[in-house]
Amino acid sequence: MLEKKIGFIGCGNMAKAIISGLVNSGRIAPANIWVFDRKPATNQAMAQQYGVTAAESAESLAHEADILFGAVKPNVILNVLDGLASHLKKDALVVSIAAGVTLDSLAAVLGHDRKIIRVMPNTPSLVNEGMTSVTPNALVGSHEVDEVVGIFESFGKAAVVSEYLIHAVVGVSGSAPAYVFMFIEAMADAAVLGGMPRAQAYQFAAQAVKGSAQMVLETGKHPGELKDMVCSPGGTTIEAVKVLEEQGFRAAVINAMQQCMAKSEALSKQ
Repeated sequence: MLEKKIGFIGCGNMAKAIISGLVNSGRIAPANIWVFDRKPATNQAMAQQYGVTAAESAESLAHEADILFGAVKPNVILNVLDGLASHLKKDALVVSIAAGVTLDSLAAVLGHDRKIIRVMPNTPSLVNEGMTSVTPNALVGSHEVDEVVGIFESFGKAAVVSEYLIHAVVGVSGSAPAYVFMFIEAMADAAVLGGMPRAQAYQFAAQAVKGSAQMVLETGKHPGELKDMVCSPGGTTIEAVKVLEEQGFRAAVINAMQQCMAKSEALSKQ
C-alpha cells in the first residue's frame, strides 16, 4: 500500500477516474487522498462517495501532499501551480495531466529543482480501460516513476514515454477514441442498412472492436496476422478488406493521425 498523501487540485472527470481507480484497487487508504475543487459541493461529494479528505483550500492541500496532481484545465494550470509553488513540500512530486503543457513550462512556475511528471491519460480511463503516457523530468527517481505508473495502471495501462514522443501519444491514444467511435458508428450504420435494430448494431460493432483489441493485446501476434486468420479464401471478409484497401482506409487513418500530431505540436508552441 502506498504510504503517501496524494492531493488533487481539480476534480473533473479524469481526476475522478484516477481517484476511483486508486480507491478500488486498495493501493492507498482513501483518507490519504486529498481533494480540492473550486466548487465546494464537488469536494463534499467526493468525500462522501470515496471517503477521501476534502481540503479547505488549495494551499492547505499543497502543504499535505507528497504527490500533487494538477488536474485543472490546461489554460489555467500554470497560474494555479504558480500560486501553490511556495506551499509545496520540498520533496513533493508534481504530476500534471494538462494536455499541451510541457515539462519546461511547468518547471518555470514550480522551480527547476522540482520533481515533475507529465502524464496523458485518455477517456477510456473513465471505464477502467485507460492508456496513459508517463513522462518524468530528470529529477524524478525510478521508484517514483514506478509509483505513478502504478497509480495509472489501477484503471488501465501506462507506459513511460519520452517527451519528444508526446505528439505521437496524442495521435495514437489521446485523440484516438474519437476515430474508434466513428468506426463503430459507421459499422453500426451498415448493420442498420442490413436490417439490424440500431441498439443491437452498436452492441455488435462495439464488442467486435473490443474483442479484436483484446486479441492484439493478449496474443502478441501482429495485427496483420490476426486479420489473415479471419480472411477465408474467396470469402466475405477478404471482399470487405479489398474494398477498404480500394477506398484508402489505412492511408486515411495515417493521414488523419499525421494531421492530429501536427496540430498537437502547433498548439504546444503557442
